[in-house]
Amino acid sequence: MRDAAGTKTTEAAAVLGVDRTKITLIEQGIYSVTPERVVALAHKYGETDPEYVAALAAMAGNKGKGWWEEYRGFVPVGFLDICEFEYHARGLHSYQIAHPPGPMQSERFCRAIFQDAQVPLTPRVVETRVENRMRRSETLMAEGAHPYDAIVHEAALHMQFGGRDTAREQLGWMLELSELPHVTLRVVSFASRGFKGSGQGIYYSHGQVSRLDAVMYDSVDGPIFLDSTEHLEKYHSIIEQMTDRSLSVEDSRDLIAKIKKEI
Repeated sequence: MRDAAGTKTTEAAAVLGVDRTKITLIEQGIYSVTPERVVALAHKYGETDPEYVAALAAMAGNKGKGWWEEYRGFVPVGFLDICEFEYHARGLHSYQIAHPPGPMQSERFCRAIFQDAQVPLTPRVVETRVENRMRRSETLMAEGAHPYDAIVHEAALHMQFGGRDTAREQLGWMLELSELPHVTLRVVSFASRGFKGSGQGIYYSHGQVSRLDAVMYDSVDGPIFLDSTEHLEKYHSIIEQMTDRSLSVEDSRDLIAKIKKEI
């Protein structure tokens, strides 16, 4: 906002009566800022969208710690970032090629994935990560939660982490979750015209206002978050294209049930 206005840090600092280094620290998320100061800076920068300013001020006023903080120091920081990303979303779109969406994984399937990690994990670490994953699921799948739309490639439905019994349980769990009123599950079948993107998992989060939307995608080194207009438009387009290429909700359930029976 400051860059768009062409305002120097010294000018912004004068509005708050602080040293200019505080402005840099605020912008980097290192130093906290009050809702009142957010509004004052927005006014200085000439921001004319009251809903956007109100949303930012509300974020600044939220000083409570989320449930994920219980796991700080016990799971990778990226896991905590994903939890916070999901928790504050007003709606989520998930697009997966190789795995079922994390919040839609059964406990046994999730455990099998962590046990097969690139770097071997101790049983205690595995269980902590599984517990964290299940807490995510409880939050997103709870009654009254915000909309959760998932697109899953058929390839992910054939993965047998933990063996056939675990794979069948996983597919049954997905079918059960797909019946929730706020959950929409679609499958991109092998018969489709392929898939858009590079194949990495994508999460699109809807913020309180559209300017606070964000994208997270998986990488070997952990989650990567994007929020520029260019990135949002590109990934939103990918999700729309894959929605068009996916089966209907009813046909998706039928295919999942068919694969479950054949495994």
